[in-house]
Amino acid sequence: MPEPGRTPSTARQGLRFLAARRGALARLAGWSVLEAGHTFALGYALARALDRGFLAGRAATGLGWLGLAALAVLAGAYGTGRTYRATADLVEPLRDGLVRRVVGRALADGDAAAVSRLTHQVEIARDTFAGLVMVSRSFVFTAGGALAGLCALAPALLLAVVPPLLLGLLLFLVTLRVLARRQEAVLVADEALARSLDDVARGLRDITAGGAERRVAAATGALVDAERDAARALARWSLVRVAALTLAGRLPVILLLVLAPWLLDHGTTPGAFVGALAYVTQSLLPAVQELVHGLGASGARLAVVIRRLTAGSGGSGGTSGGPLPHRSADGPPDAPAAGAAVTNGPAGPAATRAPTAAPPAGRSGPTAKAARPGHVAGRVTAAVPSPPDRTGDRPPTNTPRGPARSAAEAAPQGPGRLPRPDGPTAAPEPSAADNAPDPAADRMPAGAPATARQAPGRLPRPGGTAATAPPAPAPAPAPAPAPAPAPAPALELRGVTFAYGPHAAPVVHALDLRVPPGARLAVVGPSGIGKSTLTGLAAGLLVPARGDVTIGGLPARDTAARAGRVLIPQEAYVFSGTLAENLGYFRPDPVPEDELWAAARAVGMAGLAERLGGFGAVVAPAGLSAGERQWIALARAYLSPAPLALLDEATCHLDPAAEARAEDAFARRPGGTLVVVAHRAASALRADRVLVMDGPHTVCGDHAELLRASPLYRDLMAEATAGGPSDPAGPPGDSYGVHPVARPGLPGDRAHVVAYGPVRQVQAAGDLPDAGALGGE
Repeated sequence: MPEPGRTPSTARQGLRFLAARRGALARLAGWSVLEAGHTFALGYALARALDRGFLAGRAATGLGWLGLAALAVLAGAYGTGRTYRATADLVEPLRDGLVRRVVGRALADGDAAAVSRLTHQVEIARDTFAGLVMVSRSFVFTAGGALAGLCALAPALLLAVVPPLLLGLLLFLVTLRVLARRQEAVLVADEALARSLDDVARGLRDITAGGAERRVAAATGALVDAERDAARALARWSLVRVAALTLAGRLPVILLLVLAPWLLDHGTTPGAFVGALAYVTQSLLPAVQELVHGLGASGARLAVVIRRLTAGSGGSGGTSGGPLPHRSADGPPDAPAAGAAVTNGPAGPAATRAPTAAPPAGRSGPTAKAARPGHVAGRVTAAVPSPPDRTGDRPPTNTPRGPARSAAEAAPQGPGRLPRPDGPTAAPEPSAADNAPDPAADRMPAGAPATARQAPGRLPRPGGTAATAPPAPAPAPAPAPAPAPAPAPALELRGVTFAYGPHAAPVVHALDLRVPPGARLAVVGPSGIGKSTLTGLAAGLLVPARGDVTIGGLPARDTAARAGRVLIPQEAYVFSGTLAENLGYFRPDPVPEDELWAAARAVGMAGLAERLGGFGAVVAPAGLSAGERQWIALARAYLSPAPLALLDEATCHLDPAAEARAEDAFARRPGGTLVVVAHRAASALRADRVLVMDGPHTVCGDHAELLRASPLYRDLMAEATAGGPSDPAGPPGDSYGVHPVARPGLPGDRAHVVAYGPVRQVQAAGDLPDAGALGGE
């Protein structure tokens, strides 16, 4: 019994495994004896055919002995076939036990390498163990049959065969453990090199940008040298295996030939001598070769794999498939208040404040120093407002202070924040001064509306009446109903940071985003800026290094949260099956046909459904175009019960009209929220708000706001409408990054405006006076 907490050796575990299966071993031995019968008959029948038949002039007797040898071969073949079934009785229990061990370890420890162990290493152990059983069994019974035949022919023949055979086997067994260790060293070095090359391949851009080519090359070269040294050490010890094979398999042939005169003089017949050569060359030598090569290579590999699969949870285990982002120890940043803005950048003086707090002194008006357009002072902020009610059957909710406002409308503004389209940026909660009598109300006309009696910048009071005391007592107004609790945002990111590797630059940095239910948000930006990464984070497919992602108030990686979102990637997946099965994949029960037609008409694929032959027609994915597959994926997501739809360029293969129809269908779903990674600029024009991802300069707003405040958004719109001026063009000046006159030292500018912003910000050709390039270039 092994000590508690100590894993028994591989050999001890193997012996216990075999001892528990004596019946399978007995069946395997029985069929192996039948297989070994043809080995015995091969040399013995050949010797008797020569001595009693052909050399004695009796050809019929010789042919009879050869016929017996042929029958023995047939019997041996039958026994060989039955040994495979007996071997399976040993191999399959080993495989089942390893699978149970790996699964139990994965459930207990959450080991990320469990999939590799189940799909790869367990199969290696199974195949290798089966090969070792067959090789070892074949050697034992083949050697036994050959030695028995030699003893039956002439015991003196054993003097030339048994000593070198035992010497070679002893040398091989002594070096077997060393060979196993060298084999394991090669495997470990190979795994280390593979992990390093995987990290290097994924971080080539960062390695080049950081100037770390020599350092990385040196580290990788050291791993290559380590694997080369391990392989050379294994090759050196493999020479011992060749020596053992020479001693056990080839030296007996040489000794038989050297001792042939002496053997023939001491009673060994010519037929017996020929039979001995047949035993050694046709049976014993191949068996030794299979044993040495099989047990030397496969046995070492099996020992390594078994040790790794049966190691305790506290052992080395396996490594993950690559570096994963980790949550920082200090936890996520404070959650933004309701109506929080989109922020992407280092925290600055314009930190997000709760809308219920009164603005500090000096912050109620314009900031003292405005940030330069296109750049960020502190945190870039903007908000996604709550959309209007699209269902038409929900009355507006009034609070004690008047009509309810969206959380985004109440969000405070700060440096770098985009102005709200409806004017004021924030409103404080009622204070004692708000509830005090308003002197200005006495100067209002008697018939003026109640809301007009408020002082400038003040909110309406409960009940909609002024605070002045009436001249005569009046019944107290009925108490207003308590405001309904605000629903959880459909999607919220709080301080989210994500990078593809521990040493890579963050793709998303300190991003705060709040999307209320029913909103329609478009995400735009240059290729590779991180738009698909954002959808992966929103869907819970990627784990942020810092921050939190919630769907409907639940963590994005929870099972309940995953049921509340559906992601449609650019490459649509369609499986072989009926069209109805493809469309209803996310529904637990079959979808009624009228609902299928309604969804098809909504996203614009009714014509495709008719052309395929209806929803009962079998779909062949290879026979569909990329746009048709996207149509099917869109209809499948439309029928999904998930309220949050994430479209990651899911309409890139559709024409603009079909794209608009599909997006509008998702936006009209009752209670549905839509986030679109825009493939065309028109998606941004249709959205309630647009998130412009530009590295640290992420901003959010509607189309008009972004044209005024985001140079990148203007560039994207200009590229989409190439050949005409951007709409609107925007006045030249600091907000556009251009001078209306030529700068010194630029002859031949032909009165064009001259851009002086970043290199990537260029003036659209359509905005120039002659709609041409600068200087006619």
